[in-house]
Amino acid sequence: MWLFGRKGPSGFSSSSTAEEVTQGIDGTGLTAIVTGASSGIGTETARVLALRGVHVIMGVRNVAAGRDVKEAIVKEIPTAKVDTMELDLSSMASVRKFAADFSSSGHPLNLLINNAGIMATPFMLSKDNIELQFATNHIGHLLLTNLLLDTMKKAARTSKREGRIINVSSEAHRYTYKEGIHFDKINDQSGYSNFAAYGQSKLANVLHANELAKRLKEDGVDITANSLHPGAIFTNLFRHMGPISGLVNIFGKIALKNVQQGAATTCYVALHPQVKGRSGEYFKDSNIGQASAHGRNVELAKKLWDFSMKMIK
Repeated sequence: MWLFGRKGPSGFSSSSTAEEVTQGIDGTGLTAIVTGASSGIGTETARVLALRGVHVIMGVRNVAAGRDVKEAIVKEIPTAKVDTMELDLSSMASVRKFAADFSSSGHPLNLLINNAGIMATPFMLSKDNIELQFATNHIGHLLLTNLLLDTMKKAARTSKREGRIINVSSEAHRYTYKEGIHFDKINDQSGYSNFAAYGQSKLANVLHANELAKRLKEDGVDITANSLHPGAIFTNLFRHMGPISGLVNIFGKIALKNVQQGAATTCYVALHPQVKGRSGEYFKDSNIGQASAHGRNVELAKKLWDFSMKMIK
């Protein structure tokens, strides 16, 4: 149970669930990709979007787990349209294959929910030799978004419905390295802090959404880009955090959101009419919040964009 349930201007609060914030909304005709949908809030996001009539494609690293989730959703909601596709965000080759396979499927794309993430891992490099949290949480999603943008633009034009890109960030974006992004030390093991590196990757999610929002607006495209904090939720993200994981297990039921509440802000930003036209915002508890000073830094967002584009090329 979440202790502080005061409603914000949207009429929702930290205790609102994903079903509650999408009550009465018809998502029929929309297609969504949800990354990391085989567990935690990704699974609940996929389930609730499917419940509202959205065709959901789950991008999952573990295909067997993804199939199990799909079967569970369809068993509960026989009318649900859910597909699974393999996606390892730590590998650019996997991201490129996923995007190519999706594009060749002929499906439109209205909602892109960049939800997958890893948290506070020991220092490791990805297959592309990039620090693993930065590679998975930021670079993989930035590349995926880039590769699917033309498909989203086409869907927005033909359907006359606003496209929405959502980066699931975290309040941890406030607890990054002092300068925000370690541009010159991304792969520096000597200065590595597992939690600061997580915060850096979550800050990158915010900055990516902000810079993308600016570019989409300049292009006159009917697609928004936003980031959000889902809330503190006990999911398998905590598996690398040792003693903290044990404490969370003990106190989590009192202090943390459950998965139904944790998926609420994502589903709100994806489907709610209140969010129409809102872009470059940071959402929290199904309301507009405020990112950190680094998260609102326009120059830092532009620098990260240029830096990231060089990495994916």
